Amino acid sequence: MDIYALKNIFKFVSTIGMALSLFFTTVIVVGWIYKENMQNFIYFDILLFCMNATVFFLLRKHTMKLSIKGGILSVNLIWLLLGVAGAIPMMLTLDLSFADAFFESVSGFTTTGATIFSDIEALPKSILYLRSLMHWLGGMGIIVLGVGLFSLINPNGSMALFKAESTGIKMEKITPKVKDTAIRLWGIYIVFTLFDMVALKMAGMSLFDAINHAFSTISTGGFSTKNISLGYYHSTSIIWITTFFMILSGINFLAHLKFFSSGNVDGYKREEVLWYVGIFVVLSLLLGSIDIVTDKDNQMYAFTHAFFTIASVLTTTGFSTLDYAQWNHLAITVIFVAMLIGGNAGSTAGGVKVIRYIILFKNISLQFKKILHPNAVANVFVDGQKMSAQTINATTGFIVLFVMTNMLVTLYLFAQGFDAMTAVSTAIAMVGNIGPGFSLTGPSENYAFFSSVDKGVLSAAMIVGRLEFYTVFLLFSRDFWKKF
Repeated sequence: MDIYALKNIFKFVSTIGMALSLFFTTVIVVGWIYKENMQNFIYFDILLFCMNATVFFLLRKHTMKLSIKGGILSVNLIWLLLGVAGAIPMMLTLDLSFADAFFESVSGFTTTGATIFSDIEALPKSILYLRSLMHWLGGMGIIVLGVGLFSLINPNGSMALFKAESTGIKMEKITPKVKDTAIRLWGIYIVFTLFDMVALKMAGMSLFDAINHAFSTISTGGFSTKNISLGYYHSTSIIWITTFFMILSGINFLAHLKFFSSGNVDGYKREEVLWYVGIFVVLSLLLGSIDIVTDKDNQMYAFTHAFFTIASVLTTTGFSTLDYAQWNHLAITVIFVAMLIGGNAGSTAGGVKVIRYIILFKNISLQFKKILHPNAVANVFVDGQKMSAQTINATTGFIVLFVMTNMLVTLYLFAQGFDAMTAVSTAIAMVGNIGPGFSLTGPSENYAFFSSVDKGVLSAAMIVGRLEFYTVFLLFSRDFWKKF
């Protein structure tokens, strides 16, 4: 790797580091409001800022232009450093091992929402807010924020970062410059967060809880300030508000941007969005009907919790209003289906993403057609556009990597002595950035019982899933390091 490439990476990482330290000052404000001892956190935040500012100052005259390889390496490095940066304040405030703190931090930034804490309500307010803030920053993607900051320094090369974080799906630019798109996306993100916060406050939440849950909802993260998540509030209004904003956040934010920029609703008419909404409604109705038939619950109760649960799992948020792991096998099967789908590409949701299933099944249908009609000329079309062979291959490869990664994590957990349901569901929950699984990692449980090594493996699984496989696995390719 040459010096120029290293300077690119260090300057970009230092920019993100400075931005992170500035966001962390809001944690200090929260601690000050609630009269908590923030001395160690303040020292850490000052050190974090100074270290990154020093690197940035030394490279201030260096003109950055990240290549695809440089972007990929930067993204991987940043997500590791984010895990460390989020872990240290928790270690300084609480009696946590590095493995525990790193797991919680990675879970926060990747918007997975899995936690090692058994008594969340006993945590200091500053730590509760820090967890939610990590969600919020990771939700839209710290890289999108980085593109906005990076482009202020140098307008070239920003697309490399978009491609590095999410591979296999074409990134559509709404504005001529990527930095403008990134900044506008953050504007929409902030507006949604404020609307959700106000709605939750009006529905009966305290201001502190409303802020934290809005951060977790719009980021589709799932960290709550309560031990039993949203079940604490016993409020139908809060449940439906959160359901609405989870589904909204699972839609491609470029569709929202089109609408808010020009009133154009075409983005909401895309096949992916229509299938996403259709899957949500069908699975919710199915789950609610199962509850009515088997548990004899009244319709309003059944469908309220069914729609909420499917929204939470489908968007990989991970909130809960009750312990759905105690439902019957048919209901759990429906929830499992939602776990395997995910939201839209370009949303804050994790998982495989609906668009990839659309491409996959259309390609399978095409192969059937070619077998029956060998001479027929046919292609895969999505929204009237022909999908290139590269896109189809990348999609197929992604799904293969998703399955293989889940298999590896599952086999590891099973070899460690965990039961099959725990192993399978935990793997899907980590790789898909969902949070809760079933059995030992169900919605009423936590991840504290795993060993330090286990937590390291699960932390890696969360990062791999968040960066959508290619970005991480490319580092193990010999070709990646050639002529860097």
